[in-house]
Amino acid sequence: MAIKVNARQTMQYVGKYAGTYRYVMQTQLYNTLSRDKVIREAAIRSGMQQGTINAAWAAIGEVIKAWATEGHSVAIPGVGTMRFSVRATSVEDVAEVSANLITSRRVIFTPSTDIKEELANTSVNITCYDKDGNIVKQVASNDSADVEEGGDNGTGDDSDQPDEL
Repeated sequence: MAIKVNARQTMQYVGKYAGTYRYVMQTQLYNTLSRDKVIREAAIRSGMQQGTINAAWAAIGEVIKAWATEGHSVAIPGVGTMRFSVRATSVEDVAEVSANLITSRRVIFTPSTDIKEELANTSVNITCYDKDGNIVKQVASNDSADVEEGGDNGTGDDSDQPDEL
C-alpha cells in the first residue's frame, strides 16, 4: 500500500509567489467508503453478524456525538481521539464577547501512536504534472519513509520503479 500524491503546477495568485507557477501537492482521494461497505468488511474480519456490527456502529456514533457536544475528547478505538472546537476572533473588552466572534466550528482529531507509526511506515508515490496536465516526474519513497526521485524523469520508461507508479 502507498499514499498517492499528485503535484500539479499551479499559478499562484496571492502571497510571496504571486504570479508564478509552483508545484502544489495534494493526496489522491479515491472515494469515500460507504457505511454498508465498512460494516460488511468489519463483519468479515470479525466473524460477527452485520446486524450486530450495524447496531454497535450506530450506538458508538450516537455516544461520540453526545459526549463530544458536552466537551469531551472521545476515543475512537484503534484510531485516536476527536473533539469539537471553535476558532474565534479575540477582543480586548469583555463587553464585546459574543457568539458572533466565532469564525468557524471545527472537529479536532488526534491520531493514536499506532496510526502515526502506520503512516510513517507507509510509502508515498508522487506524480508531478505540468500546467498542461502532462506527467513530468515520478517520485517514490522507500520503506524508511525517505522520498527518492524516480529515474525516468517523465519518459515513462523506468523498469526499476514499483508497479504502483
